[in-house]
Amino acid sequence: MGNRIRASKRAFGFAVLLALWMGKALAGGLDPSVQQLIVSVAADWDASSGKMQFFERGSGGWKAVAPPIAVLYGKNGLVWGRGVLGTDEPGTHKQEHDGRAPAGVFHIGTIYTYDNALPEGAKYPFHTVGDGDAWVDDIHSPDYNKHVTIDPANPPPWFEKEKMRHGDFAYRWLVEIRHNSDPPVPNAGSAIFFHIRRGPARKTAGCTTMAEDDLVKLVRWLRADKHPDYALLPRGEYEAKWKAWGLPSPQEAAGVMP
Repeated sequence: MGNRIRASKRAFGFAVLLALWMGKALAGGLDPSVQQLIVSVAADWDASSGKMQFFERGSGGWKAVAPPIAVLYGKNGLVWGRGVLGTDEPGTHKQEHDGRAPAGVFHIGTIYTYDNALPEGAKYPFHTVGDGDAWVDDIHSPDYNKHVTIDPANPPPWFEKEKMRHGDFAYRWLVEIRHNSDPPVPNAGSAIFFHIRRGPARKTAGCTTMAEDDLVKLVRWLRADKHPDYALLPRGEYEAKWKAWGLPSPQEAAGVMP
């Protein structure tokens, strides 16, 4: 009788430890509420171009819902960012003006646009950029890496450099990638977006850019109630982390694997 009780206790203890381990493993991955995922995989940390693809999660797991598209990253490649996943990874992390795109997994925020409406078929929170809108990249400002609106009739000295409305075609739509946002850490990188590329080989300061038609497809596809995230990783990191992080398998993401 005593042996059975001890065995039962051991089995119960093992089950508790297993449940705790599984809970910890699941907690380290994507939240189940994330039903849309943008995936991009770079060849390595120094790559400045790659491919990106849209995925949706259903009862059978992740499924690609559009063909891969060509994208450009930071002119100096990638580096760990501060987002949903990747923030605590060892190694170099993004800093202001380092010319690298943040790697990891990030929530998608607001769409900022010069237009009064999003393209037909789009249904996502947006803000029409006016003459007083700015995105602050001053690492000493309490509004660092935040959208602010000022009185354009009485602009502060820093406004001309950080204003969002330039009449620049590349910024017609800015889809916010929420790197270093919750909360912002000074000098950890700011103003990271998806936007229109300036040319098929024109690398960025840290954003992910693409052809205008592809960006419009992204804007039309996004749905806030599906809690979209963006996963950007070098291939080696993707292959090492996809399972623990709950990302599409390398086979499912074959279209973006370099």
